[in-house]
Amino acid sequence: MKLRNKFILFTVLMHLILLLLLVSLPAEKRPVFVAGELLLVISLAASVWLYRGISQPAKLISSGIEAIKDQDFNSRLVLTGHTEMDELIGVYNQMIDQLREERIKQSEKNHVLDKLIQASPAGIIMLEENNHISTFNKAAAQMMQLDSLSSKGMALAEIPGQLAQEISKLGNGASSIITINGSAIYKCQKAHFVDLGYSHHFILIEELNDEIYKKEKSAYEKVIRIMSHETNNSIGAINSILSTVIQFKDQLHPSNRVDYENALNVAINRNKALTEVISNFAEVVKLPEPQLQKHDLNQLLNSVQLLMEAAGREKVVNWELQLCPGELWLMMDSIQMEQALINIFKNALEAVQMQGTIRIESLREPAMLCISDNGSGIPGEISQQLFTPFFSTKKNGQGIGLTLSKEILLNHQLSFSLQTEGEWTNFKIAGFSEAEE
Repeated sequence: MKLRNKFILFTVLMHLILLLLLVSLPAEKRPVFVAGELLLVISLAASVWLYRGISQPAKLISSGIEAIKDQDFNSRLVLTGHTEMDELIGVYNQMIDQLREERIKQSEKNHVLDKLIQASPAGIIMLEENNHISTFNKAAAQMMQLDSLSSKGMALAEIPGQLAQEISKLGNGASSIITINGSAIYKCQKAHFVDLGYSHHFILIEELNDEIYKKEKSAYEKVIRIMSHETNNSIGAINSILSTVIQFKDQLHPSNRVDYENALNVAINRNKALTEVISNFAEVVKLPEPQLQKHDLNQLLNSVQLLMEAAGREKVVNWELQLCPGELWLMMDSIQMEQALINIFKNALEAVQMQGTIRIESLREPAMLCISDNGSGIPGEISQQLFTPFFSTKKNGQGIGLTLSKEILLNHQLSFSLQTEGEWTNFKIAGFSEAEE
Protein backbone atom coordinates (compact mmCIF):
# COMPACT_ATOMS: atom_id res chain seq x y z
CA MET A 1 0.00 0.00 0.00
CA LYS A 2 1.29 3.45 -0.93
CA LEU A 3 2.23 5.96 1.79
CA ARG A 4 -0.55 8.35 0.72
CA ASN A 5 -3.18 5.65 1.05
CA LYS A 6 -1.84 4.67 4.46
CA PHE A 7 -2.05 8.32 5.62
CA ILE A 8 -5.63 8.68 4.37
CA LEU A 9 -6.70 5.42 6.02
CA PHE A 10 -5.08 6.40 9.32
CA THR A 11 -6.66 9.86 9.25
CA VAL A 12 -10.15 8.55 8.48
CA LEU A 13 -10.00 5.91 11.22
CA MET A 14 -8.73 8.33 13.85
CA HIS A 15 -11.45 10.91 13.04
CA LEU A 16 -14.19 8.28 13.00
CA ILE A 17 -13.09 7.10 16.46
CA LEU A 18 -13.00 10.70 17.69
CA LEU A 19 -16.49 11.30 16.24
CA LEU A 20 -17.92 8.19 17.95
CA LEU A 21 -16.45 9.31 21.26
CA LEU A 22 -18.07 12.72 20.93
CA VAL A 23 -21.46 11.24 20.04
CA SER A 24 -21.36 8.97 23.10
CA LEU A 25 -20.87 11.88 25.53
CA PRO A 26 -23.81 12.61 27.97
CA ALA A 27 -25.96 15.67 27.30
CA GLU A 28 -24.81 17.46 30.49
CA LYS A 29 -21.30 17.66 29.01
CA ARG A 30 -22.34 19.98 26.26
CA PRO A 31 -19.23 22.24 26.49
CA VAL A 32 -16.94 19.24 26.11
CA PHE A 33 -18.91 18.15 23.00
CA VAL A 34 -18.56 21.60 21.40
CA ALA A 35 -14.84 21.67 22.20
CA GLY A 36 -14.49 18.18 20.73
CA GLU A 37 -16.23 19.19 17.49
CA LEU A 38 -13.99 22.24 17.18
CA LEU A 39 -10.95 20.03 17.72
CA LEU A 40 -12.25 17.60 15.08
CA VAL A 41 -12.62 20.38 12.51
CA ILE A 42 -9.12 21.67 13.28
CA SER A 43 -7.72 18.12 13.01
CA LEU A 44 -9.43 17.60 9.63
CA ALA A 45 -8.02 20.89 8.33
CA ALA A 46 -4.54 19.97 9.58
CA SER A 47 -4.81 16.52 7.97
CA VAL A 48 -5.78 18.05 4.61
CA TRP A 49 -2.85 20.48 4.87
CA LEU A 50 -0.45 17.66 5.75
CA TYR A 51 -1.84 15.48 2.94
CA ARG A 52 -1.21 18.20 0.42
CA GLY A 53 2.29 18.68 1.77
CA ILE A 54 2.97 14.96 1.41
CA SER A 55 1.13 14.29 -1.87
CA GLN A 56 2.84 17.01 -3.90
CA PRO A 57 6.41 15.71 -3.28
CA ALA A 58 5.11 12.17 -3.71
CA LYS A 59 3.70 13.08 -7.13
CA LEU A 60 7.01 14.68 -8.04
CA ILE A 61 8.90 11.57 -6.94
CA SER A 62 6.52 9.34 -8.93
CA SER A 63 6.93 11.49 -12.04
CA GLY A 64 10.73 11.32 -11.57
CA ILE A 65 10.59 7.55 -11.29
CA GLU A 66 8.49 7.31 -14.47
CA ALA A 67 10.96 9.59 -16.29
CA ILE A 68 13.85 7.29 -15.30
CA LYS A 69 11.86 4.22 -16.44
CA ASP A 70 11.24 5.91 -19.81
CA GLN A 71 14.93 6.96 -19.94
CA ASP A 72 13.85 10.58 -20.21
CA PHE A 73 16.82 12.44 -18.75
CA ASN A 74 15.70 15.91 -19.88
CA SER A 75 12.99 16.42 -17.20
CA ARG A 76 13.85 18.15 -13.92
CA LEU A 77 11.77 18.36 -10.73
CA VAL A 78 10.56 21.76 -9.40
CA LEU A 79 11.37 22.76 -5.83
CA THR A 80 8.43 22.50 -3.41
CA GLY A 81 9.51 24.90 -0.67
CA HIS A 82 10.00 22.10 1.86
CA THR A 83 13.61 22.02 3.03
CA GLU A 84 13.96 18.24 3.31
CA MET A 85 12.10 17.56 0.07
CA ASP A 86 14.02 20.25 -1.79
CA GLU A 87 17.30 18.62 -0.75
CA LEU A 88 16.06 15.31 -2.17
CA ILE A 89 14.87 17.01 -5.37
CA GLY A 90 18.24 18.75 -5.71
CA VAL A 91 20.05 15.40 -5.50
CA TYR A 92 17.61 13.94 -8.04
CA ASN A 93 18.12 16.81 -10.50
CA GLN A 94 21.91 16.49 -10.14
CA MET A 95 21.69 12.74 -10.82
CA ILE A 96 19.51 13.36 -13.89
CA ASP A 97 22.01 15.92 -15.24
CA GLN A 98 24.87 13.46 -14.80
CA LEU A 99 22.90 10.64 -16.45
CA ARG A 100 22.04 12.91 -19.38
CA GLU A 101 25.70 13.90 -19.85
CA GLU A 102 26.85 10.28 -19.62
CA ARG A 103 24.17 9.25 -22.09
CA ILE A 104 25.27 11.94 -24.56
CA LYS A 105 28.93 10.92 -24.17
CA GLN A 106 28.04 7.25 -24.60
CA SER A 107 25.92 8.02 -27.65
CA GLU A 108 28.76 10.02 -29.21
CA LYS A 109 31.25 7.26 -28.47
CA ASN A 110 28.93 4.64 -29.97
CA HIS A 111 28.41 6.82 -33.03
CA VAL A 112 32.16 7.27 -33.53
CA LEU A 113 32.77 3.56 -32.91
CA ASP A 114 30.09 2.62 -35.42
CA LYS A 115 31.64 4.94 -38.02
CA LEU A 116 35.09 3.45 -37.38
CA ILE A 117 33.75 -0.09 -37.67
CA GLN A 118 31.95 0.68 -40.93
CA ALA A 119 35.04 2.43 -42.36
CA SER A 120 37.44 -0.31 -41.25
CA PRO A 121 39.08 -2.30 -44.07
CA ALA A 122 38.91 -5.34 -41.79
CA GLY A 123 35.68 -7.31 -41.67
CA ILE A 124 33.89 -7.15 -38.30
CA ILE A 125 30.93 -9.34 -37.35
CA MET A 126 29.12 -8.86 -34.03
CA LEU A 127 27.48 -11.96 -32.58
CA GLU A 128 24.54 -12.48 -30.26
CA GLU A 129 24.66 -14.77 -27.22
CA ASN A 130 23.69 -17.79 -29.35
CA ASN A 131 26.47 -17.02 -31.88
CA HIS A 132 23.98 -15.70 -34.40
CA ILE A 133 24.92 -12.64 -36.45
CA SER A 134 23.86 -9.38 -34.81
CA THR A 135 25.47 -6.86 -37.17
CA PHE A 136 28.45 -6.51 -39.52
CA ASN A 137 30.31 -3.85 -41.46
CA LYS A 138 30.67 -3.34 -45.21
CA ALA A 139 34.04 -5.08 -45.41
CA ALA A 140 32.62 -8.24 -43.84
CA ALA A 141 29.62 -8.08 -46.17
CA GLN A 142 31.93 -7.98 -49.21
CA MET A 143 34.27 -10.72 -47.98
CA MET A 144 31.48 -13.12 -47.04
CA GLN A 145 28.80 -11.88 -49.48
CA LEU A 146 26.38 -11.09 -46.66
CA ASP A 147 23.02 -9.46 -47.23
CA SER A 148 22.13 -6.75 -44.71
CA LEU A 149 18.53 -7.94 -44.46
CA SER A 150 18.57 -11.72 -44.70
CA SER A 151 21.90 -12.46 -42.98
CA LYS A 152 21.17 -10.83 -39.63
CA GLY A 153 19.99 -13.36 -37.08
CA MET A 154 21.49 -16.30 -38.96
CA ALA A 155 24.14 -18.62 -37.54
CA LEU A 156 27.56 -18.48 -39.20
CA ALA A 157 27.28 -22.14 -40.16
CA GLU A 158 24.10 -21.29 -42.11
CA ILE A 159 25.87 -18.70 -44.31
CA PRO A 160 26.89 -20.20 -47.68
CA GLY A 161 30.55 -20.09 -48.65
CA GLN A 162 33.77 -21.67 -47.46
CA LEU A 163 34.89 -18.61 -45.47
CA ALA A 164 31.76 -18.58 -43.29
CA GLN A 165 32.00 -22.33 -42.72
CA GLU A 166 35.62 -22.08 -41.59
CA ILE A 167 34.92 -19.10 -39.32
CA SER A 168 32.03 -20.92 -37.64
CA LYS A 169 34.54 -23.50 -36.36
CA LEU A 170 36.61 -20.92 -34.46
CA GLY A 171 36.56 -21.07 -30.67
CA ASN A 172 36.62 -18.00 -28.44
CA GLY A 173 40.07 -16.39 -28.52
CA ALA A 174 41.19 -18.60 -31.42
CA SER A 175 42.67 -17.29 -34.69
CA SER A 176 43.32 -18.97 -38.01
CA ILE A 177 44.71 -18.27 -41.48
CA ILE A 178 42.08 -19.33 -44.03
CA THR A 179 42.82 -19.73 -47.74
CA ILE A 180 39.86 -19.64 -50.12
CA ASN A 181 40.20 -21.18 -53.59
CA GLY A 182 43.95 -20.72 -53.40
CA SER A 183 43.68 -17.01 -54.27
CA ALA A 184 42.18 -15.27 -51.23
CA ILE A 185 43.87 -15.42 -47.81
CA TYR A 186 42.23 -14.22 -44.60
CA LYS A 187 43.33 -14.00 -40.97
CA CYS A 188 40.28 -14.61 -38.80
CA GLN A 189 40.01 -14.21 -35.03
CA LYS A 190 37.15 -14.67 -32.59
CA ALA A 191 37.25 -12.54 -29.43
CA HIS A 192 34.93 -10.91 -26.92
CA PHE A 193 34.47 -7.81 -24.77
CA VAL A 194 32.43 -7.21 -21.63
CA ASP A 195 29.72 -4.52 -21.55
CA LEU A 196 27.39 -4.02 -18.58
CA GLY A 197 28.50 -7.34 -17.17
CA TYR A 198 27.69 -9.32 -20.35
CA SER A 199 30.17 -10.88 -22.79
CA HIS A 200 29.75 -9.92 -26.44
CA HIS A 201 31.59 -11.99 -29.06
CA PHE A 202 32.80 -10.69 -32.40
CA ILE A 203 34.75 -11.93 -35.44
CA LEU A 204 37.64 -9.94 -36.94
CA ILE A 205 38.57 -10.75 -40.56
CA GLU A 206 41.73 -9.33 -42.15
CA GLU A 207 42.51 -9.81 -45.83
CA LEU A 208 46.16 -10.78 -46.23
CA ASN A 209 46.31 -11.09 -50.03
CA ASP A 210 48.40 -7.97 -50.68
CA GLU A 211 50.70 -8.45 -47.69
CA ILE A 212 51.45 -12.11 -48.39
CA TYR A 213 51.65 -11.51 -52.14
CA LYS A 214 54.29 -8.80 -51.67
CA LYS A 215 56.32 -11.00 -49.32
CA GLU A 216 56.09 -13.98 -51.68
CA LYS A 217 57.04 -11.87 -54.67
CA SER A 218 60.00 -10.32 -52.86
CA ALA A 219 61.20 -13.77 -51.77
CA TYR A 220 61.00 -15.51 -55.15
CA GLU A 221 62.42 -12.47 -56.97
CA LYS A 222 65.53 -12.70 -54.81
CA VAL A 223 65.81 -16.47 -55.26
CA ILE A 224 65.32 -16.27 -59.03
CA ARG A 225 67.91 -13.52 -59.42
CA ILE A 226 70.48 -15.59 -57.54
CA MET A 227 69.56 -18.77 -59.49
CA SER A 228 69.64 -16.95 -62.81
CA HIS A 229 72.98 -15.28 -62.13
CA GLU A 230 74.76 -18.39 -60.87
CA THR A 231 73.20 -20.80 -63.39
CA ASN A 232 73.78 -18.66 -66.48
CA ASN A 233 77.38 -17.94 -65.52
CA SER A 234 78.11 -21.61 -64.95
CA ILE A 235 76.20 -22.93 -67.97
CA GLY A 236 77.78 -20.41 -70.31
CA ALA A 237 81.26 -21.46 -69.25
CA ILE A 238 80.41 -25.20 -69.32
CA ASN A 239 78.88 -25.03 -72.81
CA SER A 240 81.90 -23.12 -74.05
CA ILE A 241 84.20 -25.85 -72.70
CA LEU A 242 82.00 -28.63 -74.13
CA SER A 243 81.94 -26.99 -77.58
CA THR A 244 85.74 -26.81 -77.49
CA VAL A 245 86.08 -30.40 -76.34
CA ILE A 246 83.93 -31.61 -79.27
CA GLN A 247 86.64 -30.36 -81.62
CA PHE A 248 88.96 -33.10 -80.29
CA LYS A 249 86.72 -35.89 -81.59
CA ASP A 250 89.04 -36.42 -84.61
CA GLN A 251 91.80 -37.51 -82.23
CA LEU A 252 89.68 -40.44 -81.06
CA HIS A 253 89.33 -43.84 -82.64
CA PRO A 254 86.70 -43.68 -85.44
CA SER A 255 84.45 -46.16 -83.62
CA ASN A 256 84.21 -43.83 -80.57
CA ARG A 257 83.73 -40.52 -82.35
CA VAL A 258 79.92 -40.70 -82.77
CA ASP A 259 79.23 -41.70 -79.18
CA TYR A 260 81.66 -39.07 -77.97
CA GLU A 261 80.01 -36.30 -80.00
CA ASN A 262 76.46 -37.42 -79.10
CA ALA A 263 77.24 -37.48 -75.39
CA LEU A 264 78.65 -33.96 -75.46
CA ASN A 265 75.72 -32.68 -77.55
CA VAL A 266 73.27 -34.19 -75.03
CA ALA A 267 75.07 -32.35 -72.24
CA ILE A 268 74.99 -29.08 -74.22
CA ASN A 269 71.27 -29.48 -74.99
CA ARG A 270 70.45 -30.23 -71.36
CA ASN A 271 72.30 -27.09 -70.34
CA LYS A 272 70.29 -25.10 -72.88
CA ALA A 273 67.05 -26.59 -71.49
CA LEU A 274 68.13 -25.59 -67.99
CA THR A 275 68.78 -22.06 -69.25
CA GLU A 276 65.29 -21.98 -70.75
CA VAL A 277 63.79 -23.08 -67.42
CA ILE A 278 65.58 -20.28 -65.59
CA SER A 279 64.43 -17.84 -68.28
CA ASN A 280 60.82 -18.91 -67.72
CA PHE A 281 61.17 -18.17 -64.01
CA ALA A 282 62.77 -14.81 -64.81
CA GLU A 283 59.80 -13.85 -67.02
CA VAL A 284 57.57 -13.80 -63.94
CA VAL A 285 59.96 -11.47 -62.12
CA LYS A 286 60.57 -9.18 -65.09
CA LEU A 287 56.89 -8.85 -66.02
CA PRO A 288 56.37 -5.14 -66.86
CA GLU A 289 53.46 -3.06 -65.66
CA PRO A 290 50.40 -3.52 -67.92
CA GLN A 291 49.80 -0.89 -70.58
CA LEU A 292 46.03 -0.49 -70.36
CA GLN A 293 44.31 0.18 -73.65
CA LYS A 294 40.84 -0.30 -75.08
CA HIS A 295 40.35 -3.91 -76.29
CA ASP A 296 37.44 -6.20 -77.10
CA LEU A 297 37.43 -9.08 -74.61
CA ASN A 298 35.16 -11.22 -76.80
CA GLN A 299 37.55 -10.92 -79.72
CA LEU A 300 40.49 -11.84 -77.47
CA LEU A 301 38.63 -14.93 -76.19
CA ASN A 302 37.80 -15.99 -79.73
CA SER A 303 41.40 -15.64 -80.89
CA VAL A 304 42.81 -17.59 -77.91
CA GLN A 305 40.22 -20.33 -78.43
CA LEU A 306 41.21 -20.65 -82.11
CA LEU A 307 44.87 -20.76 -81.07
CA MET A 308 44.24 -23.59 -78.58
CA GLU A 309 41.73 -25.48 -80.72
CA ALA A 310 44.44 -27.48 -82.46
CA ALA A 311 45.83 -28.63 -79.10
CA GLY A 312 42.36 -29.89 -78.15
CA ARG A 313 41.87 -32.08 -81.23
CA GLU A 314 43.85 -34.93 -79.69
CA LYS A 315 41.19 -35.22 -76.96
CA VAL A 316 38.31 -34.29 -79.29
CA VAL A 317 37.43 -31.40 -77.00
CA ASN A 318 34.00 -29.82 -77.33
CA TRP A 319 34.28 -26.02 -77.16
CA GLU A 320 31.25 -24.05 -75.94
CA LEU A 321 31.42 -20.29 -76.49
CA GLN A 322 28.74 -18.38 -74.57
CA LEU A 323 29.90 -14.81 -75.15
CA CYS A 324 27.72 -11.78 -74.51
CA PRO A 325 26.28 -10.24 -77.72
CA GLY A 326 28.32 -7.66 -79.57
CA GLU A 327 31.68 -6.25 -78.54
CA LEU A 328 32.88 -6.02 -74.93
CA TRP A 329 35.32 -3.11 -74.76
CA LEU A 330 37.47 -3.16 -71.64
CA MET A 331 40.74 -1.61 -70.47
CA MET A 332 43.58 -4.15 -70.49
CA ASP A 333 47.04 -5.02 -71.72
CA SER A 334 45.99 -7.38 -74.51
CA ILE A 335 49.42 -9.05 -74.83
CA GLN A 336 49.67 -9.90 -71.13
CA MET A 337 45.99 -10.85 -70.88
CA GLU A 338 46.39 -13.16 -73.88
CA GLN A 339 49.33 -14.87 -72.14
CA ALA A 340 47.24 -15.35 -68.98
CA LEU A 341 44.31 -16.77 -70.98
CA ILE A 342 46.60 -19.16 -72.86
CA ASN A 343 47.85 -20.56 -69.54
CA ILE A 344 44.27 -20.90 -68.23
CA PHE A 345 43.08 -22.61 -71.44
CA LYS A 346 46.10 -24.92 -71.32
CA ASN A 347 45.27 -26.01 -67.78
CA ALA A 348 41.66 -26.66 -68.81
CA LEU A 349 42.83 -28.76 -71.77
CA GLU A 350 45.08 -30.84 -69.51
CA ALA A 351 42.22 -31.37 -67.02
CA VAL A 352 39.52 -32.63 -69.44
CA GLN A 353 39.23 -36.25 -70.47
CA MET A 354 38.54 -37.57 -73.98
CA GLN A 355 35.59 -35.73 -75.57
CA GLY A 356 35.47 -33.39 -72.62
CA THR A 357 33.95 -29.90 -72.72
CA ILE A 358 35.49 -26.49 -72.20
CA ARG A 359 33.01 -23.65 -71.80
CA ILE A 360 33.94 -19.98 -72.32
CA GLU A 361 31.53 -17.34 -70.97
CA SER A 362 31.59 -13.56 -70.86
CA LEU A 363 29.17 -11.18 -69.16
CA ARG A 364 28.67 -7.48 -69.73
CA GLU A 365 27.14 -6.16 -66.48
CA PRO A 366 29.26 -6.56 -64.51
CA ALA A 367 32.06 -7.35 -66.95
CA MET A 368 33.54 -10.75 -66.17
CA LEU A 369 34.57 -14.02 -67.82
CA CYS A 370 34.60 -17.66 -66.82
CA ILE A 371 36.55 -20.57 -68.33
CA SER A 372 35.08 -23.91 -67.22
CA ASP A 373 35.94 -27.55 -67.85
CA ASN A 374 34.21 -30.79 -66.86
CA GLY A 375 37.44 -32.58 -66.03
CA SER A 376 38.38 -34.47 -62.89
CA GLY A 377 38.12 -31.38 -60.67
CA ILE A 378 40.45 -30.01 -58.00
CA PRO A 379 40.79 -31.86 -54.67
CA GLY A 380 40.20 -29.72 -51.57
CA GLU A 381 43.73 -30.09 -50.21
CA ILE A 382 45.23 -28.96 -53.54
CA SER A 383 42.83 -26.02 -54.04
CA GLN A 384 44.45 -24.20 -51.11
CA GLN A 385 47.87 -24.25 -52.84
CA LEU A 386 46.91 -23.56 -56.45
CA PHE A 387 48.28 -20.02 -56.61
CA THR A 388 51.28 -20.67 -54.38
CA PRO A 389 54.33 -19.54 -56.37
CA PHE A 390 55.65 -22.35 -58.59
CA PHE A 391 53.36 -25.02 -57.10
CA SER A 392 52.45 -27.75 -59.60
CA THR A 393 50.62 -31.07 -59.48
CA LYS A 394 52.21 -32.23 -62.73
CA LYS A 395 55.23 -34.45 -62.84
CA ASN A 396 58.26 -32.28 -63.64
CA GLY A 397 55.91 -29.25 -63.63
CA GLN A 398 57.40 -25.85 -62.84
CA GLY A 399 54.22 -24.08 -61.70
CA ILE A 400 54.98 -21.17 -64.03
CA GLY A 401 51.56 -20.97 -65.72
CA LEU A 402 49.35 -20.10 -62.75
CA THR A 403 52.07 -17.99 -61.14
CA LEU A 404 52.41 -15.88 -64.29
CA SER A 405 48.62 -15.68 -64.72
CA LYS A 406 48.21 -14.59 -61.10
CA GLU A 407 50.86 -11.90 -61.55
CA ILE A 408 49.15 -10.55 -64.69
CA LEU A 409 45.65 -10.53 -63.15
CA LEU A 410 46.84 -8.85 -59.95
CA ASN A 411 48.70 -6.20 -61.94
CA HIS A 412 45.39 -5.55 -63.74
CA GLN A 413 43.74 -5.26 -60.28
CA LEU A 414 41.32 -8.05 -61.16
CA SER A 415 39.70 -10.50 -58.76
CA PHE A 416 39.79 -14.19 -59.66
CA SER A 417 39.03 -17.64 -58.31
CA LEU A 418 39.59 -21.25 -59.34
CA GLN A 419 37.34 -23.87 -57.80
CA THR A 420 35.33 -26.97 -58.59
CA GLU A 421 31.56 -26.57 -58.36
CA GLY A 422 29.71 -29.78 -59.04
CA GLU A 423 30.98 -31.31 -62.28
CA TRP A 424 32.56 -28.06 -63.49
CA THR A 425 35.86 -26.44 -62.55
CA ASN A 426 35.52 -22.68 -63.02
CA PHE A 427 38.23 -20.05 -63.43
CA LYS A 428 36.38 -16.76 -62.90
CA ILE A 429 37.86 -13.31 -63.54
CA ALA A 430 36.05 -10.09 -62.59
CA GLY A 431 36.70 -6.45 -61.78
CA PHE A 432 37.43 -5.19 -65.32
CA SER A 433 37.34 -1.46 -66.03
CA GLU A 434 34.99 -0.64 -68.87
CA ALA A 435 36.42 1.41 -71.72
CA GLU A 436 34.77 4.71 -72.57
CA GLU A 437 32.85 4.75 -75.80
